[in-house]
Amino acid sequence: MKALPVGDRALLVEVSGGEEAAALHAELLRRRAAGALRVREIVPAARTVLLDGLDEPAARLAAQLPHWELPPLPPREDDVVRIPVRYDGPDLADVAALWGVAVDEVPRIHAAAEFRVAFCGFAPGFGYLTGLPARYDVPRRSTPRTSVPAGSVALAGPYTGVYPRSSPGGWQLIGTTDTVLWDHARVPAALLAPGTLVRFVPEVTT
Repeated sequence: MKALPVGDRALLVEVSGGEEAAALHAELLRRRAAGALRVREIVPAARTVLLDGLDEPAARLAAQLPHWELPPLPPREDDVVRIPVRYDGPDLADVAALWGVAVDEVPRIHAAAEFRVAFCGFAPGFGYLTGLPARYDVPRRSTPRTSVPAGSVALAGPYTGVYPRSSPGGWQLIGTTDTVLWDHARVPAALLAPGTLVRFVPEVTT
């Protein structure tokens, strides 16, 4: 773990990977809730966590953080966001080939996993979900699409994501959902937040 002050009241913490970033994020939230840490924003990413608006000098916390012992991620809770999905994506056969399985095995494998939102970004409402074993990592498409429909369920590297709106993208598309990921009329507007647990539920087609 490496903590880098960003000005006097912000800190960028670099860690070894997604699991450590998630564990650090959870511990920072716990300490803030307990009143042991005063900070305005805690923003996780793939291998970093940003603390912005600290109520103490960033250099002081930077010296302390590398000595913290991070507890494992808290046990999974019953509050899981379930996203119905039709496994009808145009890249389903390509993903099956990359995985070395039959096409109808892709939905079964994907829906059997329990996902956690590692971090959010790219577009409002877009969460980077981890949960598939490393052997199911897939590359981005060599040629990105100029337009990916909203609701597309996609894979890239170790992540699953759902496009909250139409946009260009190079992820492998395996399905579609009608679930709204970002709604200005909803509080909070984003359905997914870092730490949220997610299950994909195959829709029954007739």
